Amino acid sequence: MERIPILQMGEFLLVTIQVDMHDRLAMTLQDDLTNRITQISARGVLIDISALEIVDSFIGRILGNIAKMSRILDAETVVVGMQPAVAITLVELGLSLTGISTALNVEKGMARLRASLAASSTESANGQTEV
Repeated sequence: MERIPILQMGEFLLVTIQVDMHDRLAMTLQDDLTNRITQISARGVLIDISALEIVDSFIGRILGNIAKMSRILDAETVVVGMQPAVAITLVELGLSLTGISTALNVEKGMARLRASLAASSTESANGQTEV
């Protein structure tokens, strides 16, 4: 069975999608990723979609679901490398990708995850918790 590799980088997971996404592969990625988040107590997920030229409504919904599930499991999600045509398609389909932060590239995405982790650590130190 085809799988997308999920790499661990400290407290973060890195997913680089280098193949065309079909529905079954997207569902497998969703399951694999949520399992890995819980296995290593990941605090962030970075998904690189720079190789994707097409994102249909189903794949867009899966990305949104991944972000929601990750958030429930106490991990932030950042999608990086979105091609302009993909962004246009998502807007035309009416998919807002709620809960997903975006960045232009992996470097900026990792910086966003680190900043988010630092902010949540500060909130925890001050006795504030999210609900």
